[in-house]
Amino acid sequence: MKVLVPLNIPEAGIELLKKEGLEVTKWTKDLPMTKEELYEATARHDALLSTSNYRLDAAFLNANKHLKIISQYAAGYDNIDLVEAKKLGIPIANAPNSMTDATADIAFMLMLAVSRRLFYMHKTIAKGEWQHFRPQAHLGIELKNKTVGVFGLGRIGLEFARRCKGAYGMSVLYCNRSVNIEAEVALQAQKVTFDELLAQSDVVSAHCALTEATKHKFDASAFKKMKSSAIFINTSRGQVHHEKGLIAALENDEIWGAGLDVTDPEPMKNDNPLLSMERVAVTPHIGSATVEARNLMSVFAAKNIIAFHREEPLPYPVS
Repeated sequence: MKVLVPLNIPEAGIELLKKEGLEVTKWTKDLPMTKEELYEATARHDALLSTSNYRLDAAFLNANKHLKIISQYAAGYDNIDLVEAKKLGIPIANAPNSMTDATADIAFMLMLAVSRRLFYMHKTIAKGEWQHFRPQAHLGIELKNKTVGVFGLGRIGLEFARRCKGAYGMSVLYCNRSVNIEAEVALQAQKVTFDELLAQSDVVSAHCALTEATKHKFDASAFKKMKSSAIFINTSRGQVHHEKGLIAALENDEIWGAGLDVTDPEPMKNDNPLLSMERVAVTPHIGSATVEARNLMSVFAAKNIIAFHREEPLPYPVS
């Protein structure tokens, strides 16, 4: 069984695949494969250990019907046409829970950075603008005993809420399709409607999957329903928020600030107005960028392929 790994991922999972006796072709260049390179390479392999860099749409899947399995080096899988994959009988798997703590940390860090204008204030030093004490300039806001609203209280959202509760005694609201008993018991979290979440939260943090229902969920209308003192955080997917709507909300002081690890599109252009705003912090989709998380993602993605090869149930199936 031949496995294609079209991005230079950590060796932890690659070693497991080789130990299993599988033949692995790993792309080692810094840039991802071009579309043409991906199609040409996939044609010569039985399994694909893919990443969200690549759009595995209906055209790709139909051109590669021979694939026995696709295992995603990520928790998200919105880059894959699941309906078409199911139609073609290609099982799809992912690597959930591997980056839970790392991503929760990024969300928490962005919240803090925005609350104290951290990224902007760092830039003032580089510009030579730090010259004297100014008692009422560039003031931040404190988070102690405030209310955090989590949209999508899954594992990452729960860990983010734990940090908010533990560090600052924040009250936790959440908007979910289902009740999260663990959060309600451990954090006294309260389930509310989306509009209630927007209206009552001092910090609103998105941790949902990208679906048709969540695409542009945070649009101009949603931002108008938030407190003018509220902070918006998104570490899920860029299209969960509407970027033009967010920019307008910030420019019109409809919300206080925003912290983003995901943008639309990605990568963000360097002249994006969000990058020059005082109460905004943007990072380049590094939620899972720790040694521990990236190694675990590699291992989880590899384990799916190994299980398939052994004719065992997939440990992390998507479809």
